[in-house]
Amino acid sequence: MFVRNGPIGLAFHALFVAFILAPLIMVCAVAFTSEGFISLPTNGLSLRWFQAILDNPRFIHAFMFSLGLGLISATLAMLFAIPSSLAIARFRFPGRDALMAFFLSPLMIPHVVLGLAFLRFFTSIGVAGTYFGLVVAHIIVVMPYALRLVLASATGLDPSLERAALSLGASPWTTFRRIVLPLIMPGVVSGWVIAFITSFDELTMSIFIASPSTTTLPVRIFLQIEDTIDPLVTAVSAALIYLTIIAIFILDRTVGLEKLFVGKGNT
Repeated sequence: MFVRNGPIGLAFHALFVAFILAPLIMVCAVAFTSEGFISLPTNGLSLRWFQAILDNPRFIHAFMFSLGLGLISATLAMLFAIPSSLAIARFRFPGRDALMAFFLSPLMIPHVVLGLAFLRFFTSIGVAGTYFGLVVAHIIVVMPYALRLVLASATGLDPSLERAALSLGASPWTTFRRIVLPLIMPGVVSGWVIAFITSFDELTMSIFIASPSTTTLPVRIFLQIEDTIDPLVTAVSAALIYLTIIAIFILDRTVGLEKLFVGKGNT
C-alpha cells in the first residue's frame, strides 16, 4: 500500500526527488573537475572548462544560433497554432478530425524518419542545409505542442463573451485582442515555452538537415562527444542548467509563473 504521509512517505518523496535530480547534479559536479577527462570524484576543482566554452567560438555561435532558431520557430508555430486551435475548438466541419490528426502527426513519426524525409525533400527543392529549411522543419516538429496547449485553453472559451463584445461595437480584431487572447494566454505562453524548448533541444532530426553554417547547439555537442572525451560538454550542459534556473527565477520574480502558465490574476 502506498504511504503518502508520515516518515515513510517523506522518505519515498525524498528518494524520488533525488532520483530525478541525480543526473543533473552529476553533470554539474563533473563540470568543475580540473582533470582533462571526465572524472568523478576529482582531484581538484577548477573553472577551466567554463573558460574553455568562452574560448571556443563554435559553441558560442551554436548557442546563439539555437537560441534564435528556437525563438523564430516557436513564434511562427504559435502564429499558426492560435487560429488553427480556435477554428478546431469553435466549429464542427467536415474533415475536422482529419485536420487535427494532420497537425499532430509529427508526434507519431520518429524523428529519424522525419530527418530523412526532410533531407530528401529539401535536397530536391534546393534548400538543404539552409536556414530556411531548418526553420521550416522545426516549425513542423514543434507545431503539435503549441497546438495542443492552445487548444486546451480555447476549448473552454465561452463564445458569448465574443458576441457581447461584437454587439457593443468592438471590431473582430479588438475582440480577439481584448477578449479572446487574454483568456487563452496561459495556453499560448505554455505552448510557446514548450515549443521553444523542443526546438532548442532537437537533435535527431536536426543532425540530418544541419550544415556547417547551420549547426545547432545539440548537434555541436553531439559532434564534440564523437571527437573528444574532455569535460567541455559537461560544462556546456551545466551552463545551460544554470541559465535555465536563472531564467525561471527572473520570470517568477518579475511576472509570476502562476500568472503565465495558470492564468491566475488575469481578469
